[in-house]
Parts: sequence; C-alpha cells; structure tokens
Amino acid sequence: MSTDSAQTDSTVEPHLIEMRRPLEADMVEHPPGCPFDPAPGLLARRGQGAVQPITLTNGLTVYLVTGFDEGRAVLADSRFSADKFRNRDVTSMQPEEVTALGTTEAERGVCPVVSFDEAPPRTDGYFIFMDPPEHTRLRRLLTGQFTVRRMKLLESRVHEIAAEHIEAMRAAGTEADLVPAYAMPIPSLMICELLGVDYADRDEFQRYTSVSTNVLASDEEKAASAAGQYVFMERLVREKRANPGDDIISGLINVSDPALTDSELVDISLMLLGAGHETTANMLGLGALALLSHPDQLAALRADPALYDNAVEELLRYLSIIQLGVTRIAMEDVTVGGVEIPKGATAMLAAPEANRDPAHFDHPDRLDVTRPRPPHLTFGHGVHQCIGQQLARIEMRIGLEELFTRMPELRLTLPLEEVDVKNEMLLFGVRSLPVTWA
Repeated sequence: MSTDSAQTDSTVEPHLIEMRRPLEADMVEHPPGCPFDPAPGLLARRGQGAVQPITLTNGLTVYLVTGFDEGRAVLADSRFSADKFRNRDVTSMQPEEVTALGTTEAERGVCPVVSFDEAPPRTDGYFIFMDPPEHTRLRRLLTGQFTVRRMKLLESRVHEIAAEHIEAMRAAGTEADLVPAYAMPIPSLMICELLGVDYADRDEFQRYTSVSTNVLASDEEKAASAAGQYVFMERLVREKRANPGDDIISGLINVSDPALTDSELVDISLMLLGAGHETTANMLGLGALALLSHPDQLAALRADPALYDNAVEELLRYLSIIQLGVTRIAMEDVTVGGVEIPKGATAMLAAPEANRDPAHFDHPDRLDVTRPRPPHLTFGHGVHQCIGQQLARIEMRIGLEELFTRMPELRLTLPLEEVDVKNEMLLFGVRSLPVTWA
C-alpha cells in the first residue's frame, strides 16, 4: 500500500463500516430481543426536537438530526460539507485533538473549517468524502456505469447465485448459518461481476473481503487484509488498462477525460467494494430475520409476491442499518429545525429515528410490507445519494424472494433474543443467523 493510501486509511475509514462513534452505549446498543427498533437511547430522545445538541463521550458536542425533513435538509444543503479529509468531524477526533480545542469550542463542538477554494485539489478517489466540484467530476463518471440497463442485465445473475447457494445449503444438510451461506455471497459475487474480477481470482478476492467484514478478526489481520486488497486492486486496474472488458473499471478507464489515475481507480474500486458488499449483506441477513420474526408479513409476501418491491423499501426504512454513520460539517452557521448549527460543528443523521419520524409515517414502529412505497433516508439524499441503490434493491428483492419461495419451511433455530447482533458497528446487522428447514 502506498504512503498516501496508508495516510488516507488512518485519517478516515473509507467505507464507514467498523468505526464506532464516541456515543453512550444506549445510543447504539440494542437490548436482547429488540434488534429492529432504534437503540433505547435514541428512542428516549423521540419528541425532544428534530435537531438535538448532545455531548459525546469525548466531551464534544454533536448535533443529532432525528427528523426526516431535517435530515433531508442537511444532506441536500451545500453549506454542509462531506469532506472529512479537509475538515474535522468531531465524532472521530482523538483525545489530543479534543484537548487542543478551547473550552468554548469544545462545548459548541466547533473546529476550524477549510473550504474547497482554500485547499489544493484532492488526488484520491474517495468521492463520497468530497464536495462539488471535485465530487461532481467523479460522481458523473460513475453514474454512467450504474445504468438501468446494466442493473437489469444483472438480475438473471442474482437469481442464479441465489438459487445456487440455496441448493448448496440443502445439499449440506438441514441447517445453516444464513449469513456466510447466503447473505454474504450474493453481494460479494455481484461486486466481482461489476468490477470484472476473473473467476480464477475470486478466491483471493473473497479471502480479503471475508477478513475485512469479519468482526472477530484482529486489527493486525484486518490491516494485512486491507493491504492485500489494495495490492489486488492495483493489479486489477493494470490488467484492465491492458485488457479492458465490459465492467465498471474498464468503463471508467475508457470514458474519463482527463484520465483517472491508477490511484483514483483503486480508491473508487475499494470504496465500491466496501459500500456495496457489507451494506447489502447486512440488509439481507437482517431482512430475513425481520420477516421470519413477523410471520404475518411473510405470509402477505407469499400470498402476493408482487409485494416484494414494496417490502424492500419498507425493510430499508424499518431496519435503517446505517445507524449513526452519516455526518456533515457546517461550513457556516446554519439553522435547521429551529436549532442553530454553528460553523465548524458536526451534524449527525440518526437514520433509525428519521426513518421512523412520527410526523412523517403512520405507525412508524410497525413493519408493514403493504405500506405504499415509503420514502426513507437509508440511501441518503442529495448529491451523495447512494449510487448503487438500484443494485442493492435488486439483490434484496431477488435474494429474499428466492429464499422464501424455495425454502417455504425456513425457520430460526434459536429465540430472537439469542440472535447475535452487531452492536459495535456503524452498519447494523447480525453476525450469524442459524436456520433450519427440517
């Protein structure tokens, strides 16, 4: 891994997967048996304002956005920056940085900010941590790769992959852990298809991703995996330059003007891997658990499979796997929801609460697959809205429909309160999901 990349990785976790915010435990930890509702600390704040200044465990103030409309406003407002390289997000500040702030600044949670015009151009490819116009250049290139046509063509492969893994589970016996046997492989193999990873190289690719997404892996193992992943992507980019194919990396090489550097291409590919793999895997696992735990909703889907598209949107709203991971930095004083967020302060979206805003949803804490296509902030909003959201929807719809159609007798092998959930992660989900069909 290059020096620049190592510095980048230590400054900001690019995929926002394994970094816990400095929050009180009850803001992020779900009690046994309640994996679907917002954490108790979030629920306790319901009705106390759509924007709430709260004190982090590092002593700094963050502005928690719990309202749906207010969340959309923050994500769409150009006065809020997504650039965590140039500007400090108070939720990721180290103790020495906190100490360096003055008392008044710490109490208000403000840090010095640097605008685009005041800094040299960025040379990395992590466009989700960029503001326009840098973000616009890379985002536009990627938008051209995530076409509706390409996503539709991938549907048959998702069906094939899902069917193959269901048959493999059946062939292996009458019990399985649905996470490694089904939820993880579908998005992992699909990202291989998109990035153009050769079949012969997929074992190496899967080995790296399995370590990076394994919560039990040590820091040393994850560092070694990240370094290996970077080298793998560097090699893949070089191969695509020499022998382009019908894949996203080749497409970016062919259409970009000015040409993207190898470093930019590697960064973009790693970001797509992290954003498109772990998120969908968590949604598939947690979505299957939600339906197994709500038999009336599963029965409604079996009675009318046309509801699966609706069910996907409802599960995205109801589960909100991106817990407290999306933050923005105010580049000037901004009033949102009647609360002033001062220049240099960090706004943090509480998606689990915004997606259950009582002012926006009837019976927000109820899972209802017949709910008319509910709006939600799970894919974000504004210029940074998830670029791969259509693929995620396809993987979820087909993955869940194939699972419950081909395995009508599927059920959990343990009580809901014993399911092992990821309380320490920004991306919520289940570590394992033991099921049987005997």
